[in-house]
Amino acid sequence: MEEQTKQAKAAKRSFVGIVISDKMDKTIVVSIDTKKMDRLYKKYVTRTKKCKAHDENNDAHIGDTVRIVECSPISKDKCWRLDAVIERAK
Repeated sequence: MEEQTKQAKAAKRSFVGIVISDKMDKTIVVSIDTKKMDRLYKKYVTRTKKCKAHDENNDAHIGDTVRIVECSPISKDKCWRLDAVIERAK
């Protein structure tokens, strides 16, 4: 029973997105794009969501592709943290 709860806690959501703002201290805003098929027209629609993520060392900058992971709430808006910078902006 305890093993199942540990696995459930370990399985956190993660998304890959692009940093659109790094003006705040230790915080980045990440744009996450997902494609979903429209039920009626059978065309793919792009949905965009903006999330604030905690960036402890101010590593990420505008244009970087990053992976963010769900965490416990850090502030009113932040419940994500930076996991890794996948690709740096050119």
